[in-house]
Amino acid sequence: MAETDEIEFEEKGGTGFITLNRPKALNALTLGMIRAMIPQLEAWRDDKNVKAVVITGAGDRAFCAGGDVRAVYEAGRNGGSLTKEFFRDEYRLNRMIHVFPKPYVALIDGITMGGGVGLSVHGSHRVATEKTMLAMPETGIGLFPDVGGTYFLPRLPGRIGLFLALTGWRLDAADAVYCGLATDFVSSEGIPGLTDAFGTADWAAGDAEALVDQVIDEAKEAPGPSALAEFREVIDRCFAAPSVEAILAALDAEPGDWPAKIARIIRKQSPTSLKVTFAQIEKGAALDFDSAMVEEYRLSQAFMAGADFYEGIRAVLVDKDHQPKWQPGDLSAVTPDMIEAHFSPLGDQDLTFA
Repeated sequence: MAETDEIEFEEKGGTGFITLNRPKALNALTLGMIRAMIPQLEAWRDDKNVKAVVITGAGDRAFCAGGDVRAVYEAGRNGGSLTKEFFRDEYRLNRMIHVFPKPYVALIDGITMGGGVGLSVHGSHRVATEKTMLAMPETGIGLFPDVGGTYFLPRLPGRIGLFLALTGWRLDAADAVYCGLATDFVSSEGIPGLTDAFGTADWAAGDAEALVDQVIDEAKEAPGPSALAEFREVIDRCFAAPSVEAILAALDAEPGDWPAKIARIIRKQSPTSLKVTFAQIEKGAALDFDSAMVEEYRLSQAFMAGADFYEGIRAVLVDKDHQPKWQPGDLSAVTPDMIEAHFSPLGDQDLTFA
């Protein structure tokens, strides 16, 4: 599919619509899509006739299943520049959404992972449905929860952000609303009507933010109880421990099947990813958004220079044996110096925002 076909832009009334158009690939985000979206958002930001932006995913399975990490993997193995360009431009797009001065509504109707979270969570409104499955699964592919995870994960309630970062736990709509990653719930069958309402809204009637709230309020429903809320006390207690090893010890000491399940999940992830991610989330709590994104670019380049990302993609997406051989293979072998090296400044290669 040509880059121009991977993403579509349309204006209806006073609303700019973005459609991620790779349904067979679960609308995974490519560099071409990123580079098309940045100037379009700039144009809509400056166009007084555009009052709000709505972003959706084509097809009935996904909003956006993440970045096109397979292409990044291939570039890294072959010495291509995508390992730099993809992350640099993606993070600039994340920041553009974060500072976008108009309502930005993401309709996360389906799978929303990694890069898809980055396209949604930084906007003003995130509408989930019963088909929503949201996750940050990066530690399972030898990476780290990026696209602004350094900033938004530590700001979730209690220790939920660190829990999501280390485990890649999959949230349904009720969980996403409970955590604050989604703002509202609308049934999937109500999404076409909601989209139409944005296209015919009377923007002259008042404040754009208030009108967006009104349109969503007329369609939204209660998301139901959050299953994750039942385990909030366990999460806050165990994930307050001072290291990954201490978190695992705390989970092992908890009664019941659920803590044991969480410990098993963590033990399958890349040890390097786990320890770097723990440090990332702890540091991120004190960073502003721009500083967080600069730090993430440094992390991305350290992981591109390492082994675990390539092994994780091989195991999950290439050979699909789901038996990664992490290097090192044990948490105890990941030293403080190894962790801190991931955060080293890149000099004139550091991420900047024009």
